[in-house]
This record gives sequence, C-alpha cells and structure tokens, in this order.
Amino acid sequence: MSWDFFTGVFSSLVTLFSLQILASIYRGRRSRELAVGFFHPYTNDGGGGERVLWCAVKAVQEECPDLRCVVYTGDRGTSPSSLMARAADRFGVELLSPPQVVHLRTRKLVEASTYPYFTMMGQSLGSMFLSWEALCKLTPVVYFDTSGYAFTYPIARMFGCKVICYTHYPTISLDMLSRVRNRSSLYNNKARIADSIWLSRCKIIYYALFSWMYGLVGSFTHLAMVNSSWTQSHILKLWGVPNCTKRVYPPCDTSGLQALPLERPVETPTFISVAQFRPEKAHGLQLEAFSLALKKLDRNLPRPKLQFVGSCRNKSDEDRLKNLKDRAFELGVERDVEFYKNIKYRDLVELLGRATAGLHSMIDEHFGISVVEYMAAGAIPIAHNSAGPKMDIVLEEDDQQTGFLAQDVEEYADTILKVITMPESQRLKMAAAARKRAGRFSEERFYRDFKAAVCPVLC
Repeated sequence: MSWDFFTGVFSSLVTLFSLQILASIYRGRRSRELAVGFFHPYTNDGGGGERVLWCAVKAVQEECPDLRCVVYTGDRGTSPSSLMARAADRFGVELLSPPQVVHLRTRKLVEASTYPYFTMMGQSLGSMFLSWEALCKLTPVVYFDTSGYAFTYPIARMFGCKVICYTHYPTISLDMLSRVRNRSSLYNNKARIADSIWLSRCKIIYYALFSWMYGLVGSFTHLAMVNSSWTQSHILKLWGVPNCTKRVYPPCDTSGLQALPLERPVETPTFISVAQFRPEKAHGLQLEAFSLALKKLDRNLPRPKLQFVGSCRNKSDEDRLKNLKDRAFELGVERDVEFYKNIKYRDLVELLGRATAGLHSMIDEHFGISVVEYMAAGAIPIAHNSAGPKMDIVLEEDDQQTGFLAQDVEEYADTILKVITMPESQRLKMAAAARKRAGRFSEERFYRDFKAAVCPVLC
C-alpha cells in the first residue's frame, strides 16, 4: 500500500471526527434547555467549595424560579433527593427543590493521580473532555463552573452557553511562578525540582506557557466571581477581564455559630482544625506545632487537646489521615489528639462551640472559610500569615486584635502557648471582636452580593 493511501485514510478519519464534533455542537445548541448547569464533578468533597455550590443553587432557585438547576457530578449513586439532603445535613442549606443530576462517567480525566507529570496541564485538558460529556448530555442556557475548571469555558461557549464561574483560587498564580524561580520546595514544587537549576528553568517555561493558556480560556467567561482580595488580584492579572470580575465573599454560617456562647471550658483548652485532609492544608505542621507546644508547656497549666475535623475525597486523603494518626503516635501525643472524619454539620457546630482556638496552616489560602467559622463560633483563629486570612479575615475590628497569624512550626507553637496562658478576660474580648468581624462574611451577605452579580447575566 502506498503512502498516499494512508494519508488519504487519515485525512478521511480527521474529516469524519470533525463532522461528528460539529454535529454534537449543533445538536447541543439546538436542544439547549432553560436551565443553569452547575459543573461540580466532586459533590462530596465536604469543603467550602461544596458549600458555595449549594448556596449558589439556592440563590438561583430563589431569584430565577423559571430556570431549572442541574448539577454535573462524577459521584456515583447520587440522586436529586440525596444531594438535597446532603446540602441540608452537611451545610445547613435548605434548597427549594431537588436539583436535576447529570452523572459523568469520565471524571478520572480530572483526577491528579491520572497525570504523574504535567498534572495541571493534564487535568485542565481532561476537564475539557469532561465538560464535553456534560454538555452533550444536557446543554443549559447558562453554564456555571463552581470548581475552577477554566479550560471548560471555551467548550461551553461553543455550545452557545452563557458562562459564569465562581473561582476559589487560580489554577496557577504568580506566587507559584515566584516559588519556582526562587527554587522553594512545597507541595506543588517537589524538592527534586527545586534542587535542580535545569529542572527549575524547564518548569518556569511550563508555568509561563500554562499561565498564558489559563489567561486565554479565562477570558471566555461572561462573569467571574472571586472569593477574596488575593484571588481577585491574580485573576485580574491573568484573565484581564476587569469589567466581568466581581468579588463575592463565600458564604459562612456566621449567624448560627454566633449564637454559641463565648465562654469555654478552661480546664481543657481545645484547639480545633477544620479542613479537608489534602496536602496543601498542612495538617502535619499543626501536629508538630502542637507537640512542640506541649513540650514547652508549664506543668501547672491545663493540658490542651487538638481535634482534627475534615473530609476525605479519595484513597489519597484516607492515606493522609492514617499517616497523620501514625505521626501522632510517633510524637507521643496520641492521647491528646482526636480525629473526626466526614461528620455532619450539627456535630461540627457542637465541636466549634467547645473550641478555645482554631488552627489553619495552608500557605496562600485563597480565602479561609474555616477561619471565619472559628471567629463566628468564638474560637480564637491562628492562621497562616498569607493570602486570604492576612488580607481579608484576621484584621483588627474596632482597634481590637481578632486573632493571630503565624508562619512556621515555632511560631504556631508559641501562639498555641499564648492562647493557653491568655487571661480569660482578654480571650473573651478578642473572641467578641473576632465574632463581630466574622459577620462581614455571612451567608446573607453572600446571597445579596451573589444575586447582584448574576442577575444581569441570568435575566
């Protein structure tokens, strides 16, 4: 067989594939439904992103009752009634009606484990295929991304959808580029790369190319809502759509938590850590700091305890939780540390109501819903000195300090001791100021700002 034969066959296959793509887009545009499609492949992650999803669904149901709410999810066994129940049980969000569910079969395409190398690029390209599956199954008039998959926006535009997104954090940030240039090792920059000049330079080129692509696809949105000042500054620089970018602080249950008493048991100071068991949450740093604080603790002072509360999305999270428990044994603090996995919202509120302080240690946390929850509940926040907590949350209120910021194990340990030794009157004064500041991030404010932002696009 000649070379011309093979090129002819290849050309025919490409033509056929292209025609199938065009046919799918044509069918989707012709069959668009009067609905808002929420692209949220993981509806069981249990974090702040899921709370935003259910509050966004409720807000759309209240403001635009003629629009059906559809949730694209890769979680098996989910149903409209189960998602409605989960929103109420896990987050206290009462939906007006159950959302329609569209199940996605190819969610593995956006899982980090699928791409050992070039993970960001792999997940981003995979999200394009996943959104293609979603939009072929049901094409809404409004495509709403609540998980940060910006590479899906051009696909949604091809299907004739208006595109809205709520961006919790940029997939790539200028801070990430800076760390690679400075050869700093972190969870998203392995030590092997940080130690190599050549590998670091290659990664800089990769990041620069990816940031350009990210900026291009992000510009396809009709409305970009961001959750903090830090995220807003990065999105404005990367996407370059200032007229379409609105800052809408995420919904925090401040009203319910503010009903809790400020007084706490003094015989056993309790430090709580609420976060998904993900690597960037830096639970290990909190455990090390707590252990160091116990070593420095005066024997005459009450012995504190540490409670880890979080959810596990997959086996990697489960392994991470097990390693954390093992590390507690290695440090000899297993009797002082408690672990709570995938608990219901009412149980979380009960734990927060007894907590003296709350720990949060993620570097460049885009916002920090759990930090606000600590403050609303009357627990003194101890957060990382960067991004959302530093720029938006742990700020003075009426010239009164509302919490503490720290950066490393020693600073966290010293701050833990400072809270333990703090006079009760001083703690109550700080807790009251923190609770007042937390009111700025209420669910009521989210609904107000969210509706003001989306109504011009939905209506």
